[in-house]
Amino acid sequence: MAKAKSPRTNNLASKQVITMPEAGSIPQIRKAASAPTPIDLEGQIRTRAYELYQERGCAAGQENEDWLRAEHEVLARHSQQQRA
Repeated sequence: MAKAKSPRTNNLASKQVITMPEAGSIPQIRKAASAPTPIDLEGQIRTRAYELYQERGCAAGQENEDWLRAEHEVLARHSQQQRA
């Protein structure tokens, strides 16, 4: 024969009631879309330096000059976009 279950007691004094915080008390989380996207300046410089290399007829020996010119162009373009 199965044992009879004991009746549950409803002791409200021992139960905790958790309330929801008010709407204005929790700071809103901003979405990542509002954050500026990172710019790959090194990748842009590398691409422009390779374009300059190709414009010179793929002749070796001026890699540093190509890189410095590309760096100057990309950074100048980036600073103009920041001002706009």
